[in-house]
Amino acid sequence: MNYETAKKIAIVSYLKKRGKEPEKTQGNNVWFISIFRNEKTASFKVDIEKNLWYDFGAGIGGTIIDLIMYLHNCSAKEALKILSNDSFLFHQPIKPVKKETQFSVLKLVEIENKNLLMYLEERKLNIDFVRQYCHQIHYTFDNKKEYYGIGFMNNLGNFEIRNKFFKGCYGRKYISTISNKSNTVCLFESWSDFLSYLTLKNEIPHEDFIVLNSTALVKLTKELLQKYTTLKVFFDNDESGYTALKFIQDNAQHEVIDCSVHYTEYNDLNDYLQSSKNKRWRA
Repeated sequence: MNYETAKKIAIVSYLKKRGKEPEKTQGNNVWFISIFRNEKTASFKVDIEKNLWYDFGAGIGGTIIDLIMYLHNCSAKEALKILSNDSFLFHQPIKPVKKETQFSVLKLVEIENKNLLMYLEERKLNIDFVRQYCHQIHYTFDNKKEYYGIGFMNNLGNFEIRNKFFKGCYGRKYISTISNKSNTVCLFESWSDFLSYLTLKNEIPHEDFIVLNSTALVKLTKELLQKYTTLKVFFDNDESGYTALKFIQDNAQHEVIDCSVHYTEYNDLNDYLQSSKNKRWRA
């Protein structure tokens, strides 16, 4: 047995061979009554992830080879011989378990929180239109502090959640579709662009709406596109927006209108809305 192999001998296994049983376990730490002296409160700790020990009463610690050297007052070479004369369980590296965050929705109510109303006002979105398509959502992470935001539902019943400080999704991301039994459909990247369009129009036009909630989901629209004679696209003026537009153009059977030409100087439709004063949508 060489030194590297000896260091892999599980310290807990060695202590149990000597008749020592753990007093308590806390996470990766296993506590024993000291092997060096009599005591009532366990002060000998073994980190089972690192396979190292430390005796708080004596102020010493190290590998299993160090433990044998202290116990037998011997050299490292002699400690190796002692360990070679017995069989032990070998330490297996512990793979840390990633704890999945528990995200829970507590309630959905009409948007009334003053901070959310101020956030919507900053984005110049018509509150009445927002309330028709969004909720005030209250939620927690791991059942701890309660948070709130604006929730926009997708077709799976999950929510895009926004407030001034948070942008996320409850559950799996998916597209949102709103049908008004029209032959024209408007496509948006986000709910805020969709509601910017309604705000600029100052009405809900007789059109259908598809909100991607992420340009990565544009392929989910492929079959939906076939039933429309006119497609109006309001994507962002960036690479992902151009790529998503190209997908729509390649897969639509009828006319595709790139409406981003009306806000070429801005990143998206909401940026355009925030910059405009008393403008109505011209298209």
